Amino acid sequence: MIRSQSEKYIPTLIKNLEKGGVTNQDLEVILPTYKCYLIKKNEIIQKPGQSCNAYYIVAEGMFRSYVIDYEGNEVTTNFFLSHDLLIDETAFFMRTPTQEYIQAIDDGVIWKKEYAIFQLQFNELESYRNWGRAHMVEYLFKLKQRTLKMITSTAKERYLELIQHHNEIIMNAPQKYIASFLGITESSLSRIRKELAG
Repeated sequence: MIRSQSEKYIPTLIKNLEKGGVTNQDLEVILPTYKCYLIKKNEIIQKPGQSCNAYYIVAEGMFRSYVIDYEGNEVTTNFFLSHDLLIDETAFFMRTPTQEYIQAIDDGVIWKKEYAIFQLQFNELESYRNWGRAHMVEYLFKLKQRTLKMITSTAKERYLELIQHHNEIIMNAPQKYIASFLGITESSLSRIRKELAG
């Protein structure tokens, strides 16, 4: 990671925090504690077995989390876009070793917040606590929805939903990442695309 001149990316950081209800008064305390970094394409910012001592907010670019399955294949577990909170929730909050890789899909910019500072401000600032709780509720909802759709929806239906809600992933992420995220092979994804193309 390379430190960046941050002024250009401050609006992205503010938008994420304000969306979760952080007040202007608390923003003045919180904003200076973030550090901005440039991330190169394919750079890995987290590996399994590490301590998760920070979370990130994506200012620019696309990232993914992934695991290695029992056959040695990479399986994408999530995508992260501009304005998204980039975090390994379990490792960060439960203080357990990380289980996933986090990788930049293209050149990107992230805001980094250290765990120790987060913990201090989370305890002191009510609107920051509300922001954190709102994220956890959203995360748990999305996790439940994804789990159910992997069981109840067809691959084609999951692909169409990804197009509807996150077309930038379809347009910019490598096909192999999208296929593994949908729980299918690249050849199956190609067949779905050809079918939809008519």
